[in-house]
Amino acid sequence: MGDRTGHTQIASVQHAIRLMEAVTVHAGGAPANELAHLAGLPLDTAMELLRALTRDGHLRRLEDGSFVLGDVPHGVHGERDLAGRVRPALASLRDDLSAAAYLTFYEEGEIRIAEIVDSRQTPRVDLWVGFEDAGHATALGKCVLRELDDEARGEYLSRHSLPDLTCRTITHREDLIRQLESSLPAPMVMDREEYDLGTVCIAVPVYRGSTVGSLGVSFRADRMYRTSQVRASLLASADRVTRDLHFDA
Repeated sequence: MGDRTGHTQIASVQHAIRLMEAVTVHAGGAPANELAHLAGLPLDTAMELLRALTRDGHLRRLEDGSFVLGDVPHGVHGERDLAGRVRPALASLRDDLSAAAYLTFYEEGEIRIAEIVDSRQTPRVDLWVGFEDAGHATALGKCVLRELDDEARGEYLSRHSLPDLTCRTITHREDLIRQLESSLPAPMVMDREEYDLGTVCIAVPVYRGSTVGSLGVSFRADRMYRTSQVRASLLASADRVTRDLHFDA
């Protein structure tokens, strides 16, 4: 019962994030039905979340009924600036590969999602386990771990267990390190249904100054794809993101 409640809460957070992303696209405001459509949510679900987001000050409802971004605590604006800077590159990657695009950074000893760009045609993976507990099971997380030096990687692994999220998840530290050192040609890293059965993810590193991160895409495991094409598109997008964030470090 507790797992079901937690899963429901995670889904609600994901839905709220999609609504916030939809509002961000329309700086001048957008009505609930349009935001629900962009977020891929039923109108009643969207309305319930929009009311909650408005009540908490994340959104503001205009006289014509449309929603815009509301007042937020100091510091959140910086995250919006980052999102606004990288979203075009992620959107282009999503459209080029017809796959949801993700950006993470290694901050304060944890691998954290900074941005996700998906669509109704290219939905994101169900983030049923937080990335802070799944770095070993995702291409995004493993990409960051491969970029860390031995000391930083060892320190991270000393604080994190390696739970089996699927039957394909690597759960032994030695096996994980061996894979990181001998997997696909650098700098590309892949997970094959290790985080979510039926989903494949491929990632490459990005940098925000001295902060390492990863840029990746996910798609169905039964989809046909050319690794060389995915690699080339990811590397080009990662270079663009790193350049876009160069002066933000």
